Amino acid sequence: MGEDNLGSVKQQISKLFEVSLKAIVPDESNLEPLVAACTGRFGDYQCNNAMSLWSRIKGKKTEFRGPPSIGQALMKNLPQSEMVESCSVAGPGFVNVVLSTEWIAKSIHKMLTNGIGTWAPKLKVNTAVVDFSSPNIAKEMHVGHLRSTIIGDTLARMLEFSNVEVLRRNHVGDWGTQFVIGNSILKGPISFGMLIEFLFEEFPNWEDAGEQAIGDLQAFYKASKQRFDADPAFKERAQQAVVRLQGGEEKYRAAWAQICDISRQEFHQVYKRLGVHIEEKGESFYNPYIPGVLEALSNQGLIEESEGARVIFIEGKNIPLIVVKSDGGYNYASTDLAALWYRLNEEKAQWIIYVTDVGQSLHFEMFFSAAKRAGWLPADDNLYPKVNHVGFGLVLGDDGKRFRTRSSEVVRLVDLLDEAKNRSKAVLIERVIFSFLYADLKNNRLTNYTFNYDQMLNDKGNTAVYLLYAHARICSIIRKSGKDIEELKKKGSISLDHADERVLGLHLMQFAEIVEEACTNLLPNVLCEYLYNLSENFTRFYSNCQVVGSPEETSRLLLCEATAVVMRKCFHLLGITPGAMGVRIAKSGRLLIIGVFDERLPLQLQQPNNAAYVVEMQAEYFLKKGY
Repeated sequence: MGEDNLGSVKQQISKLFEVSLKAIVPDESNLEPLVAACTGRFGDYQCNNAMSLWSRIKGKKTEFRGPPSIGQALMKNLPQSEMVESCSVAGPGFVNVVLSTEWIAKSIHKMLTNGIGTWAPKLKVNTAVVDFSSPNIAKEMHVGHLRSTIIGDTLARMLEFSNVEVLRRNHVGDWGTQFVIGNSILKGPISFGMLIEFLFEEFPNWEDAGEQAIGDLQAFYKASKQRFDADPAFKERAQQAVVRLQGGEEKYRAAWAQICDISRQEFHQVYKRLGVHIEEKGESFYNPYIPGVLEALSNQGLIEESEGARVIFIEGKNIPLIVVKSDGGYNYASTDLAALWYRLNEEKAQWIIYVTDVGQSLHFEMFFSAAKRAGWLPADDNLYPKVNHVGFGLVLGDDGKRFRTRSSEVVRLVDLLDEAKNRSKAVLIERVIFSFLYADLKNNRLTNYTFNYDQMLNDKGNTAVYLLYAHARICSIIRKSGKDIEELKKKGSISLDHADERVLGLHLMQFAEIVEEACTNLLPNVLCEYLYNLSENFTRFYSNCQVVGSPEETSRLLLCEATAVVMRKCFHLLGITPGAMGVRIAKSGRLLIIGVFDERLPLQLQQPNNAAYVVEMQAEYFLKKGY
């Protein structure tokens, strides 16, 4: 794939201007081409180096008299390329580039032949850790975990598509912070001691009863917490249970393991319904590394004593980063430092991405600063290895407040998924989970958004339902033509003579740079916006360009297929996986199945390489099976 993938259109144009810049100002260093896609009528792309370059060289001996003359020189020194049809200079030296329509058409056809993987962006990193979801053991996942889970999954998918090795990490809270009882430093959370002691007292034969003893873990947690708060004697026994747990007593370890396993099973069911793959490496995994990491930081002179605690002072902050509490216990900063050390030194990660709510921004800012002081990270945030905190806003209810139940409790994620499934039956949409995944991802992650089922399930506007229907319509167009799309790929060609054909073709070509932008800026909504605009551009093309039965039928069917291929890849990157496209939409009294890749179909009803395979046989199969 290496020779086929020359990078995105933007990257290829940037390489041309890089040559031109070196030709006109050979003595200037560290000049990066400033290339962007155009929205105006003067070109498809634009190079904007002229003004900034003029500010660097004016006053020096130069042949240039201002930005316009620099722009002219950039244009004249641009290397010949089959991708460029024409260039012009506008205003203060902006160099506009019009791409060759023939080159666009050939590039799209080449993608259809060689696969969408040839359009994967080229990133500067080989290995990345994406730390996301991270629920707490013994507590159910709530709606807040939804954002971390689906944003993290989408970022991981985009990086994986870009040929980055991604370590998907679930930093579950399976151990917690340390605390002190008497002269003992305890490394396990008091909640585990509380749960274990409650289990022993309520179910003396808990080992024989197995998981049935605990039952609903959330209800079990609430009952034990109520007992813990109301009964001082029980509270003391719970604290001693932690001592025994940390001491390695088999009975207590076994109870802790059972509680963790029940939580993991519940988490797994949620991840399965969301189509998310993630590998657990929780707090307990990194706990053994904390003493050594802190000792190394102490030897560097970074850890100091402050009011009985051990801290790292951060320049520009009024408070230090506490790494050992005044009672001698560790905290989240301790664990995060140990985890970062492990990821950099053992897993050799070049990019570590943390997906949590914006409320933790200060913690990550200070934690990252401490790592820079230690020399683990470069001072320049643009160099590798690097770290990023991907913050996100709140999920709000219709009242504009944090999304909660009527009893003011945090909404459990499993209840949210069940409600979505129940509502889906009423509007003939199966697996409507996609709808609220997309509704979340299409928003800028830093903003709060209102959770509204009706808007999510709307079949008009920028919704998953509308986009899935748009994809189904493209598949239907190809099917109704009666043509073998694989044969057309081999024998046909694409031409983009109509203006709307060219607009659609150019938008398809920009897919790679959109994925690159979404990855680089860690903003999944950029991909959502691209996908919606793609469907709009296709609608305009289809309205103005007859496909089936026209003299241009072969070319336009191939353009339809290219659009479907890119749409499916967008769906996949957004977590709407091919194996989960069993969506039913009622239209004109007929039931249409958008399920060309649905894993529940027998093999003879699946054609994973043919976008046109949306037929009544699939619908009949689903209906007979009662789906």
